[in-house]
Amino acid sequence: MNKVRYEEMLPHEVVAARKANPIAYLPIGTVEWHGLQNALGLDTLKARSLCERAAAQGGGLVMPPLWWGEHREIQLLEANPTSRPKVAEIMEWPTENFTFGYMGGKTVEEQAHFYNDLLFHIYHQLASLNFKALIVLCGHYPLQLYAHFTAAVFMRENPMQVFAATEADLVSDLAPELGGRVGDHAGRWETSVLMALHPELVDLSRLPPEENAELVGISGEDPRQASMEFGQRAVRAIVERLVGKSKELLQ
Repeated sequence: MNKVRYEEMLPHEVVAARKANPIAYLPIGTVEWHGLQNALGLDTLKARSLCERAAAQGGGLVMPPLWWGEHREIQLLEANPTSRPKVAEIMEWPTENFTFGYMGGKTVEEQAHFYNDLLFHIYHQLASLNFKALIVLCGHYPLQLYAHFTAAVFMRENPMQVFAATEADLVSDLAPELGGRVGDHAGRWETSVLMALHPELVDLSRLPPEENAELVGISGEDPRQASMEFGQRAVRAIVERLVGKSKELLQ
């Protein structure tokens, strides 16, 4: 794979890569529960690796991923009332760690504004680095709400094109062709995609074998049906769509 991580490149390498394809990729995600079988950083690991493959294939540079900053009191598995007690028990966390107000007293609205401001900050910085377009790949699906909003506002007054999507959105029309549901939380889709990108970070043997066993904090098709083959088909399709979108934006 070509060298594509911005922070690892020498100045002359950045200049050459940017002149050839002045597009940046920004992977955003979080660190949260993704079942007993997956690494906690699945969202961001997934987004970064997909961006890197797209940049290696179609040009462009991948910026350091954004792991932190999203609101922590809603749309997060360990804060979800239906899964919080069991996740906390498995992770050996006190459940009171996730009651409202634990983020320094900041409200959900204040946390959302903070994340928007963080994205605006990054967009302006990338524009100053002479990129003409940016693809924000949202590994944690709720973050697309913030990415879509900030992209629309930013482009009102700035020429840099900003496109935001989840990997599932990019290939939502290909579900029949790929052979299964597109998009989930730690189910067959995400587990297979991570398996294809980072096989060392998935361990299906951690899941209970009993058919009716509870699968904590998982939505979508059964992750025990995850496979390298399904993940590889998905990854190829996502990367193809990312490369196509990068060319479209630069036109």
